[in-house]
Amino acid sequence: MTFSFYAATIPNFCQTLGAVGGLVAKAEAHCAEKGLAPAELIQARLAPDMWPFADQVKSTIWHSIGAVEGVRKGVFSPEMKSPPDTFAGLRTWVADSLAALEKLDPAEVDGFVGRPMRFEFGGRGMDFTAEDYLLSFAQPNFYFHAATAYDILRVKGLALGKKDFMGRVRRKT
Repeated sequence: MTFSFYAATIPNFCQTLGAVGGLVAKAEAHCAEKGLAPAELIQARLAPDMWPFADQVKSTIWHSIGAVEGVRKGVFSPEMKSPPDTFAGLRTWVADSLAALEKLDPAEVDGFVGRPMRFEFGGRGMDFTAEDYLLSFAQPNFYFHAATAYDILRVKGLALGKKDFMGRVRRKT
């Protein structure tokens, strides 16, 4: 079997975005169990200069399906609108993004190889090939924000383990 660009990107995005959806569900259950206002976790941060949980979730979406959509257009600029401020809104956003990733045609993603791609933010830009953008920029950012979302919940006392971050691993069938 040949290893494809699709196989190097999309299944990983799906696995971890599915885990992020699980984190949202566990955060919601924790609030209900402990009688906490949802905003206590949705707006929680690791440090004052870091984005809150909701923005970490949003960034996993930006750097997965958002990055793929950027490659399709040839340019990606992060969306600056605020993320949902409810667990239901975050759950829906993650589920919709995961569904969009799962619908991607592997041949289309494999066809991205060699395509020019530009990341633009704050009046600056960086030029990439599609594969360099997804593998060296979008994926590391994606994992950073997923790990930070996990870490926020851990520091807030949720009983999470490595499997909550890793999600459902793909095993030989």
